[in-house]
Amino acid sequence: MIGGILQATPLLGGNGLGGLLDNLAQLGFFTYALPFLLIFALVFGILMKMNLFKENTKGIAAIISLAVALMALQFSAVPQFFSQIFPSLGIGLSIILVVLVVVGFFSDPDKPWIKATFFVIAAIVALVVIVSSSGLDVGGWVKNNLGESAGVIIVVAVVGVAIAAILGVFKKNPNKTPAFNPFNPTAFKQ
Repeated sequence: MIGGILQATPLLGGNGLGGLLDNLAQLGFFTYALPFLLIFALVFGILMKMNLFKENTKGIAAIISLAVALMALQFSAVPQFFSQIFPSLGIGLSIILVVLVVVGFFSDPDKPWIKATFFVIAAIVALVVIVSSSGLDVGGWVKNNLGESAGVIIVVAVVGVAIAAILGVFKKNPNKTPAFNPFNPTAFKQ
């Protein structure tokens, strides 16, 4: 019954919620209105937080935000970028959510190594989203340049992992006495 009412509503174009979204897309709502609002809100929030203008801060920030948001939409680069990055962001957030749920079943998410792992996964997802949305030919660059530098990259990665492991293993423990330091012999207590 509710589905029939929604489909018969003239606002929805007679095609339900999908028809409404199609009508909004044809009107340029997703191409121009939403990117305008996003850019305006971000610039306005940053200007208000910075508090550059002591008097009439909201008015000046609103005018600058309006100008920046309108100028950003003058050419098609911003709408095209937003139309590529936000679907990719939705997919990336879904991947992170699935990893969180699966790990939450089998382990305590408050452990530091799990938090570090989530940070690394989130950073990788963010990097993939940004690179895939930028339109750069990263695959071609990797194919042409990575083959020549693969040995160096592997050595740097192994050294980085070794340094991280050493720093993680030899963390300072406040319950233990400090080790002998040849530059400060008085620091050693028995």
